[in-house]
Amino acid sequence: MKIALIGASGFVGSAILSEAIGRGHHVTAIVRDVSKLAPHPQVTAVAVDAQDPQALAAVLKGHDRVISAYNPGWSAPDIYDQYLKGAKAIVAAAVTAHSWLLVVGGAGSLEIAPGVQLVDTPDFPVEWKQGALAARDGLTALRRETGLDWRFVSPPVFLEPGEKRGGYRLGGDQVLFHGDKPAGIRVGDLADGILAEVEHPTHLRQRFTLGY
Repeated sequence: MKIALIGASGFVGSAILSEAIGRGHHVTAIVRDVSKLAPHPQVTAVAVDAQDPQALAAVLKGHDRVISAYNPGWSAPDIYDQYLKGAKAIVAAAVTAHSWLLVVGGAGSLEIAPGVQLVDTPDFPVEWKQGALAARDGLTALRRETGLDWRFVSPPVFLEPGEKRGGYRLGGDQVLFHGDKPAGIRVGDLADGILAEVEHPTHLRQRFTLGY
């Protein structure tokens, strides 16, 4: 397939890019700095501002799938506003381009108990909170897009570096547990789960999660 990948040079985006290449897909890698990507015959690197819906829509047209691993950077002091500005632009561009869209979000909006989301618990790390709140609000806005072919994936509580090993489980809106502890996953397996949804979509207008 022809896949457009927003944020292809980030931690999650680079793992998705590698998995997509390994599965034989052709990827338009949408990044801020094309020098961060190594040349590859299956990859076309494009520098586009993900917060510019018109420019982004022009690039997305003609792709079979669009994956957004957009993140303005956890160290950005205004990450909440920047994330939502980008999320809004990406959805607007996808609507204009009539795209199939998968958004990679965060674990903060998963329920740790009935009616209680992880981001609202007292022990949620302060350094991640604004980004997690933004991702949650981005999901809320996405759920209003009843005409867009979208899905949203939340990693589990613990997302680790590493190649895929297999053996992960899928879930919905609740935190997955491994025994009495929240589940984790390697970024390689997160990418594997994302490409599985790309190739065999099963979560139309739904959020899903995965973990060991």
